[in-house]
Amino acid sequence: MTSEVIVDVQPKEISIALLEDKKLVEFQKEGRAEHFSLGNIYYAKVRKLMPGLNAGFVNVGYERDSFLHYLDLGLNYRALSKYLELIGDGRRNNVPLTKAMGQETLEKEGSIQNFLKTGDEILVQIVKEPISTKGPRVTCDISFPGRFLVLVPFGDKISVSSKIKSGAERARLKQLLQSIKPKGFGVIIRTVAEGKRVAELDAELKVLVSRWESTIKRVVRARQSDQKLPILAFEETSRTVALLRDLFNPSYENIYVNDQDVFNEINDYVGLIAPDRKHIVKQYKGNVPIFDNFSVTKQIKTGFGRTVTYKHGAYMIIEHTEALHVVDINSGNRSKSADGQEANALDVNLGAADELARQLRLRDMGGIIVVDFIDMAQPESRQKLYERMVENMKNDRAKHNILPLSKFGLMQITRQRVRPAMDVHVEEACPTCNGTGTIKSSLLFTDTLENKIQFVTQNLGIKKLRLHVHPFVAAYINQGVFSLKRKWQMKYGLGLRVVPNQQLAYLQYIFYGPNGEEIDMKEAHEMK
Repeated sequence: MTSEVIVDVQPKEISIALLEDKKLVEFQKEGRAEHFSLGNIYYAKVRKLMPGLNAGFVNVGYERDSFLHYLDLGLNYRALSKYLELIGDGRRNNVPLTKAMGQETLEKEGSIQNFLKTGDEILVQIVKEPISTKGPRVTCDISFPGRFLVLVPFGDKISVSSKIKSGAERARLKQLLQSIKPKGFGVIIRTVAEGKRVAELDAELKVLVSRWESTIKRVVRARQSDQKLPILAFEETSRTVALLRDLFNPSYENIYVNDQDVFNEINDYVGLIAPDRKHIVKQYKGNVPIFDNFSVTKQIKTGFGRTVTYKHGAYMIIEHTEALHVVDINSGNRSKSADGQEANALDVNLGAADELARQLRLRDMGGIIVVDFIDMAQPESRQKLYERMVENMKNDRAKHNILPLSKFGLMQITRQRVRPAMDVHVEEACPTCNGTGTIKSSLLFTDTLENKIQFVTQNLGIKKLRLHVHPFVAAYINQGVFSLKRKWQMKYGLGLRVVPNQQLAYLQYIFYGPNGEEIDMKEAHEMK
């Protein structure tokens, strides 16, 4: 199996696609101005307590307060609270963690009112991003994840991933970390640390410790300057680097990036964690949009709709609700086969299990998923389907649980949800009429483009343009020896490149200047 990562960097967002055998299996999109991302740490104030929920609400700057349950205070909350007291005067930021150690761990059965009151200043970390009408969920159990290790301040325990089976290797890793771990810190050893040398582990450990130190420095500075809370004490690494940190596999063949700065960032990170694989990071400089070039756009359009077709005419309908996700499996014209009802149902259901496992990863669907498979009478068929689904979900990184088919033919799946499900609207709104139902004659579309080019060249003084249009329109503009493109170049004395863009609707267009900046061409610039 070949794997490739495609990173599309746009001014307002970054999109990341993971391809396995050229097939899209994971897709992430994040706004570049997003501040409430998983892993961010805030120094904030408690807004109010809810004794009935045994929880409190903390203001981290989001429109809705974040939720902090008593159990999310963490076993070492007393030590964290003591440490914040020690640096409370804002004069010291180099207080060793051992000064706050020795506190009793938090009881599992307790009340949040005994530890917090309204107005308290606390350090919290986002563990679940805002979803729908809910604000972020936070914890006081602070941690700093790396490629090989997870650093836990105020802990003293060294834990090893259960996926490392070798007893000798587990003992080796524990011994190594015990010798290099600073006092006052706990460490979780991740699966990818198996077989790594002490130098690699020590280098990452130092980086993680420095992140904790910089977090505390920001807290101290905030107190010294009486900054208004909340403040962002630590910001998680960029989405691209965070994804690679969790997903990176030495078997990756290529990582393509279309932006110089993000390319340098990823290149440095891969060089740090896998120096021998640094050559797989490549900057894409093609004229065609990067997602179009690697057929990602088309797969997004076909994979994110309400109806998803798979083999032999069968299809599934995916509905998202506030409480759960519902999937309905339909055989379509597959039911016309002469193999018998039971065999047809099993074949359609097995194909649905393959596609559904991909869809769960692709859309990052979390919470409760209920799947209505086609009814099967034989217990052996129902067991085959269950085993197939379990096998397909083995590669899913998110924690999940799958139940066998119920009496009603329903399969219930729970999947860890830490961020909203990826919802890409594949329906295209008319860019010309904006829903009014009437447009100017399509025959005049090229005249509109020419008027815009005239305005840009004569009024704005720009002599070098990139025009992104639908592939059909691009083919029309470029056709012939004396094409429209050539006529416009000669008439207005400009350098013009027409780029087919699959993401644009039929009569949609975007102008870009010589430095790649988008030129805002409003309706007022059109000739009436």
